[in-house]
Amino acid sequence: MNNVKTNTLVHLYKQLKTLWSPPARLCSLATCTHKDRNDALHPLWQSPLSIPGGSRQSPINIQWRDSIYDPFLKPLKICYDPTTCLHIWNNGYSFLVEFDDSTDKSIIVGGPLENQYRLKQFHFHWGAINEWGSEHTVDSKFYPAELHLVHWNAVVYPTFEEAVMEGNGLAVIGVFLKLGAHHEGLQTLVDALPAVKHKDTVIEFDVFDPSCLIPSCPDYWTYAGSLTTPPLTESVTWIIKKKPIEVDENQLEAFRMLLFTSDGEEEKRMVDNFRPLQPLMNRTVRSSFQSSHVLNIEAQHSDRAQQIRP
Repeated sequence: MNNVKTNTLVHLYKQLKTLWSPPARLCSLATCTHKDRNDALHPLWQSPLSIPGGSRQSPINIQWRDSIYDPFLKPLKICYDPTTCLHIWNNGYSFLVEFDDSTDKSIIVGGPLENQYRLKQFHFHWGAINEWGSEHTVDSKFYPAELHLVHWNAVVYPTFEEAVMEGNGLAVIGVFLKLGAHHEGLQTLVDALPAVKHKDTVIEFDVFDPSCLIPSCPDYWTYAGSLTTPPLTESVTWIIKKKPIEVDENQLEAFRMLLFTSDGEEEKRMVDNFRPLQPLMNRTVRSSFQSSHVLNIEAQHSDRAQQIRP
């Protein structure tokens, strides 16, 4: 490894330690405010943190028509042990539900992954209103919120912090949330949120199975990307579920009642905590399913054309 690359990695690691290591706790998420949808940029994005020459940044807009069906993609197998759930933590950018990742009790395997990955935490991104909130988009469509389940490659790397710095270090499952029916599984989490309203508050939260938040439909998109939070390292294999889950308005509003600020500070509602879209560049988005969506649209256009012919 040459000196330039070594110095760059050292610099990024220092960024990671600075942003993700408060005195009492190790953070596994920092997040941002979408520039186009919030006039007041969150302080996290007021410094020019970036990856020099980065070519696989996230999030992206997934173009359904341009995604490539890969018949060799395996089904994603998810095995979570509810007893590994530990805490809910408001870290000032989102709320994290953290898990014991010292063993292989909560893992994912298969899909586009060569190894099994351990669950570290999950968190959400959401908007001030229902018209936006997700980090990824599909055919330029935003969802009100997006769930990220963060896993790390414990087969290859000894610690989460080391995995964050490597190209195959992390695997993140993304799940879109859309407005609809009440979600019973999510409600257990929603009921606990008032206790972590303020920044730096932590509560115990045990025996929760996050697989209840993952749609049963096995279809997904996958691509090589990055963290959407500083240090933005290009270490993530993204697995974006095609089907969203439904949540109701009251559940989304419970997210928006959280605060970016600590107790005693001027209150700032925790909303619009997502990063702007990044260019796809030369990457390919693969799908585990054939694109009947496109075929249906083309068939509809063909039918209409035939109907209006003289």
